[in-house]
Amino acid sequence: MSIRLPDGQGGLRTYEPRTEPLTTHSGAPLTSRTVFSAAHVVADPYAYISPDSPAAIDWDATLAFRRHLWSHGLGVAEAMDTAQRGMGLDWACAAELIRRSATEARAVGGQIACGAGTDQLSVGNLTEIRAAYEEQLEVIEDNGAQSILMASRALAATARGPEDYLEIYGHLLRQATEPVILHWLGPMFDPALKGYWGSTDLDTATEVFLQVIAAHPDKVDGIKVSLLDAQREIDLRRRLPQGVRCYTGDDFNYPELIAGDDQGFSHALLGIFDPLGPLAAEAIRVLDTGNTVGFHAVLDPTVELSRHLFQNPTRFYKTGVVFLAWLAGHQSHFTMVGGLQSARSLPHLARAYELADRLGLFPDPKLAQERMRSLLAVYGVDQ
Repeated sequence: MSIRLPDGQGGLRTYEPRTEPLTTHSGAPLTSRTVFSAAHVVADPYAYISPDSPAAIDWDATLAFRRHLWSHGLGVAEAMDTAQRGMGLDWACAAELIRRSATEARAVGGQIACGAGTDQLSVGNLTEIRAAYEEQLEVIEDNGAQSILMASRALAATARGPEDYLEIYGHLLRQATEPVILHWLGPMFDPALKGYWGSTDLDTATEVFLQVIAAHPDKVDGIKVSLLDAQREIDLRRRLPQGVRCYTGDDFNYPELIAGDDQGFSHALLGIFDPLGPLAAEAIRVLDTGNTVGFHAVLDPTVELSRHLFQNPTRFYKTGVVFLAWLAGHQSHFTMVGGLQSARSLPHLARAYELADRLGLFPDPKLAQERMRSLLAVYGVDQ
């Protein structure tokens, strides 16, 4: 049965949804790459809250989605920007999310890494910023998870130059009990992080970033780079000390970066692997066999959807991620923390539905179509 979708130009177009989902299988653990999906949180739609209230989370649905990712062999990157850190999820709620997800990971044998930041603060001096990081690292380590040192808005606002980044990160790495992942999130994901590492010139910032790693290579498991610049990531990857991994955070160019070249490859820590979870795992299993052509055949067709979800303003990609989770039946509603379900237009969401449907991402295409029709009806689109 066809469905009429907004065409983005004030009219409607007819789309014929597929009737069968793509068949994917959970199976052997992934071996050739370490792959994390940055997972979203499911809001509680029945909570009586205001825009100023703390986030209300549906914990059962949130943890069920993480079990879904683990069942396909993916690791979970918890309490990251995909989980709306800094966009509706405060530290108190993030800490509870870390505790619950870490417990669930132990129960199912799932891999988990969690974001440590400074979102207790809006601004602060270097001592306060260091203490905020330390508090969050303690929660993560006490719950047996790997730590991801996230970029700090407070540090970006306070640092006088590269020396302050070197001081803060050096202190944190010296006291970390296990190797951490360093996260460089570009301003397209968070405008407050412009000039991170002490310079708006990316070449200069890269040199500072590499200084941090070179001073403590034994405490850095890897880096996650989210700059949406494939060549810059490749150049940086080639300069990493032996044993330090690169986890791509490039939601525009991930297939080529994961596949790599004769000088190396990137692992992955990606928000797009939230909606693409089963398909991403399928692609990596093909790559595990050494079949690079087959890997690209599975994953390359997903790039159009990813580029659509992450289009400018990129930081609102979470809306599309949660929208697809609703259509796929992973949650019963399209409600987001902070009301961010309103952050993308109906034509944007309609295009996301079409692209995901073409990929076969919906386990129940009929359910996805019914839910898309219900959303269209709310907007006054007659079928």
